[in-house]
Amino acid sequence: MAMALLSPQTLSFLPNTHRNQVIPRRCRVQEKIVSCSSSSSMAPKPSFFLSSSGFCRRRVLLLLGLSSLPLVLPSPGCRAEEELKMASMVDEINAYTYMYPLELPSKKVVLKWAESRRPERYSSAAPLSPDARLRIVSERVDFVDNLILSVSIGPPNFQFLKSTDKTLWTAKDVADSVLADKSALRVTSTQRMAESSVLDTHSDKIDGEPYWYYEYLVRKSPTKSAQESNLYRHNIASTVERDGFFYTLNASTLSKQWDQMGPVLEKTVASFRLLPSTESYVPPYKDPWRFW
Repeated sequence: MAMALLSPQTLSFLPNTHRNQVIPRRCRVQEKIVSCSSSSSMAPKPSFFLSSSGFCRRRVLLLLGLSSLPLVLPSPGCRAEEELKMASMVDEINAYTYMYPLELPSKKVVLKWAESRRPERYSSAAPLSPDARLRIVSERVDFVDNLILSVSIGPPNFQFLKSTDKTLWTAKDVADSVLADKSALRVTSTQRMAESSVLDTHSDKIDGEPYWYYEYLVRKSPTKSAQESNLYRHNIASTVERDGFFYTLNASTLSKQWDQMGPVLEKTVASFRLLPSTESYVPPYKDPWRFW
């Protein structure tokens, strides 16, 4: 069978019934290899905040399910291009998906991911703070390249969101809400925010839902090898709201590796999407007492 080459225009007119068919019946990582263009000369912020016509950011979920063959995604205007091999991760328990990098051929880098936390329901997930509001429902790490991809779920913090209408929320307010609940220290929300510096924010509407994007630094690096006082973890994240909870994909690496790995992590965060719920979907509010 010939390799599938699909344009954004073609994908945008696919009926919803076809989109729903791409969801697998059980939670698993789909090792579908996708070639995607990346650019070493692209500045981090412009590549992270792609325009609404950016192909990788908009239609990546549909591409993953329409063919089991490798697909070639066109580059959103990159000059110095390289092929970036990515695979899809689908979590049916929490109904979301994203793509993660496997290999950077031009740099001869092969990423060695380990699934440190398998997808699980919110009630049994590991808390990120003493009040257990924000919890990690899945996580994968690359210890060699100091990369972390984690998905967390937690309720909005209305200390920073002054309205219950999510159409009025700004990306900066959402970032402050998530970061305030992220610290594992027993400190106030203001002190937790002091650990992080938000560099840039952006929002976009995808399939009728607002997605909020933000880039930030964490001053306290979790790596023991980080001896330099100016060595931070550089993070980018995408947050979307459903059923009264924030779903956030966070990607991070050491600041000294950002020039190489930043554009790759940006593509991962840009691919984050909520999926239509299936019988396997467990809303965060369901059975809060259940821990298995």
